[in-house]
Amino acid sequence: MSTPSLPLADLVRQVRQSREYHRLTDAIPYTRFMGIGVENLAGEMLCRMRYAPHLIGNSILPALHGGTLGALLESSAIFELLLQTDTERVPKVISTTVDFLRSGKAQDTFARAFITRQGRRVANVRVEAWQDDRTRPIASSHALFLLSEP
Repeated sequence: MSTPSLPLADLVRQVRQSREYHRLTDAIPYTRFMGIGVENLAGEMLCRMRYAPHLIGNSILPALHGGTLGALLESSAIFELLLQTDTERVPKVISTTVDFLRSGKAQDTFARAFITRQGRRVANVRVEAWQDDRTRPIASSHALFLLSEP
C-alpha cells in the first residue's frame, strides 16, 4: 500500500504503459478497503474482490452484501474505461442498472467489463461478476458514463 504522489491522470498514463494495475487500485482508498484489484489473468484484465468478513450482508447464509457487488461492478467499469480509453479523468456515472442473479458466497468474486459503445462524451459499459463458474454470473450491470464535459 502506497500513497500516490502523482496526480491521477499521470498515474493512469503510467499504469497504461507499465500494466502495474496494483499501483492504481492501491492509490484509491475505497478499492483498498473493498479489496478490489485489477489483475491480468490468462491475458485478460479482470477485477477481483477479495473476500473479507466485512463484505457480508447476510450473516445467516452467509452472502455478500449487494452493495459490495455493485461496488465491484462499478469499479470494474471505471477501471476498464480508465485503462482502455484515452480519458484523462475518472468517468462519472450517469446511470446504472444492476441485476442480482445469485447469492454471492463468502469467497473471492471476479468481474469483467466490456465497453459496448464509446462516443466522444459518453460510454456504455456492460459488466458481469462471477465466483466459481464464469458461465453462471452472480450479478451483471449496464452503465452509462460521462467521459468528458461538453
